[in-house]
Order: sequence, then structure tokens, then C-alpha cells
Amino acid sequence: MAQLKAGPRKGTAAVPDIAAQLDLASACIKGGEAMMMGRPALVVIGHRGKGMNALASPDERLREVKENTVRSFNDAASVSGVAYVEFDVQVTKDGCPIIFHDNFIFTQEQDGEITGKRVTDLRLDEFLSYGPQIKDQGKVGRPLLRKLKDGRILRWDVRCDDVLCTLQEAFEDVDTRVGFNVELKFDDDLVYQEGELTGILQSILKVVSEHARDRPIIFSSFQPDAARLMRKLQDGYPVYFLTNGGTQIYADARRNSLEEAVRLCVACGLQGIVSEARAVFRHPAAIVMVKEAGLSLLTYGQLNNVPEAVYMQHLMGVDGVIVDLVQEITEAVSEFAAAVAPAEPGLEDGSVGMLETVAKRTPNFSQREISFLLRLIPELVQ
Repeated sequence: MAQLKAGPRKGTAAVPDIAAQLDLASACIKGGEAMMMGRPALVVIGHRGKGMNALASPDERLREVKENTVRSFNDAASVSGVAYVEFDVQVTKDGCPIIFHDNFIFTQEQDGEITGKRVTDLRLDEFLSYGPQIKDQGKVGRPLLRKLKDGRILRWDVRCDDVLCTLQEAFEDVDTRVGFNVELKFDDDLVYQEGELTGILQSILKVVSEHARDRPIIFSSFQPDAARLMRKLQDGYPVYFLTNGGTQIYADARRNSLEEAVRLCVACGLQGIVSEARAVFRHPAAIVMVKEAGLSLLTYGQLNNVPEAVYMQHLMGVDGVIVDLVQEITEAVSEFAAAVAPAEPGLEDGSVGMLETVAKRTPNFSQREISFLLRLIPELVQ
């Protein structure tokens, strides 16, 4: 049984030399631009469907539709250019794989008390009793609340609500044209024994084997041993290792850099890495290491909601992005593809000259956006 462990050591990796990293970024961009014509299109993946819910954000687009629901997945699938939807899978106490991001689920009892329970301690029927009960009009669901990182607990209010769902329901009810990026979700504060991890993964694989059919699937996990075991248990679907890339430091060294992520993937036969986008900008040389190891590279994070940052990553060699603003980013990526053209003669070798040229080729970027692009890498590194 999983046991509590010490949390991650708070802190970040040492700041690299800014000038050197700018030179590397420029080299990546220059090489990427030369190869754009022969590279596959950038893969766009909807984060938790059509985007995560940020309940305290002033941006109403992040409260448009309930994350990790069939409705959110289908809304994302309806956007032209979306190849996959990403979602988080946990397994209930009675062995059913369900889709939910947070480790704890909160409600307000009839007496006004706010209570929270660990999701994996619930039976399936208990889990499904939270939130709207659209499939059973005569039933009233338990109010669904969410605890934010700052400790506040808010009502989980969105413009378009939907019921919580199981992994099987996602396979049955989501448009078959869209692939699934199945994140194998585990609590960072718990220690898992290998037998326990194996049992959880086998429960997930059972549903996949019975319902996936021809749908493209990618497995991914922040839990190094879960990723390793999933690769060992099956070889039909690629397994990616999720990493913060050193933007946060953990007791498990395998989680603390892109270099460590590459080592894990090579040692365990994994097919790719999903990195926090900031780590890619801070250490662009790591992209070369990833590619030389024969691995695919995806990214996630708030920067992936900025078209300029996504464009830069594509030029640097990133294969796909997990995004919240699905409509906006897919439209931008379509414009990127239309903007590809042969390199101009006499292109400047300096970092600023290179970035200016890239930015000018990008359609519909204002001068303010170009200025942001030129400042992006040094600000992130600092």
C-alpha cells in the first residue's frame, strides 16, 4: 500500500549562462528553420480536453467547459488540427480507472462543512456522485469544489458543465478521430511499491485492450517507475516520461533535469519525453540530446498558450505541444505552416537578427508581439 513520503525539495536548478544559451537557441532555430519543409507538422494536444480549469483566473476561456470530461474531449476534437486530448487517469478503490486530475476531491456537506477525500480511496459509485448527474435527472450530485495551490477552496463553476467520467466512457463516447494522451497519475507525496504500481497499470491496460480499437494512444507519467513498468507490461503503445526538467527539484534525481529524463528513457526503452516548456527554453541544448537519443519531445505549461513561444519551440525541434487555449493555438500553428519559406540570403548570424527574421515571417504578429518574442528566452533564463 502506498505510504506518505517527504515532498519535493523546493528550489530550482542553477541558472545557466545567458549568452551561451542564446547562442544555442539561435543555432537550434537556424537548424530548425532549414528543416521545416521536411518535418512533420507540430502536434497539438488539448490539455485535459479543451483546456484545464483555472477557477481563480480572470481569463474566462479557462472556465469554458469542465476539464477531463467527455464534453471537453469532444469540444477539443471538434477543433480542426487537434490530434490528441490529454487526460489524467487514476484507479478507484474498487479497481476502476477514472479520469480526474487532483489527488483529493472536495465537497460541501449539508451542514456547511467542507470535506475532502483522496480520489483513490473512493469506490466508483462514490466518485461519480460528485458534480452534476446529467445521466440521472432525478439524482442530485454532491457539490464539487476544488482546492487551489494557494489553499483556497472554490466552487468548481464553469460555463458548460458535465459529469465525471471513467476511462471506458472516454473510449466509448469521444470522437474516434482524436487520439488519447493517457497520463498515469500518481501522488508525489506517496511511496508506491512495484506490485501496487503494476496492479494499477494492469487495471488501466485492461480497459485499453478492450476498448481502444484503432485509436492512437500515448502513455505518460511523472512517476519514473510507473513509466518504466508500463513499457515493460506492453509494447503496443509509446510511453513518454513527464518531467519538470529542473524547474522544480525532487528527491528522486530522475525527475530533476532533461538529461536525467533522457537517461531514463534510454535505459527503459521509452519513446519520448514530455517536458515543461520553460525547461526547453532554459536549456535548448537538451533538445539536441533528446533527438540524438532517438526520442520524441513534447512540452506542456502556460507558455504553450502563447503562439510565439509555440512557434519558437517548433523551430527548435519540439514535436508537439499540450495546450489549454486549443482554438487559438491550433489556428496559430496552421498559420506557422503557411509561413514556411526558404531562408533569405544574407541572414544575420546574431541571435537578435535571427529571431527578428523568424518573427517577421510569422503571420499576423504585431510589433509588440515581436518585441515579446525577442525578450522571451533571456527573461526565462533569468
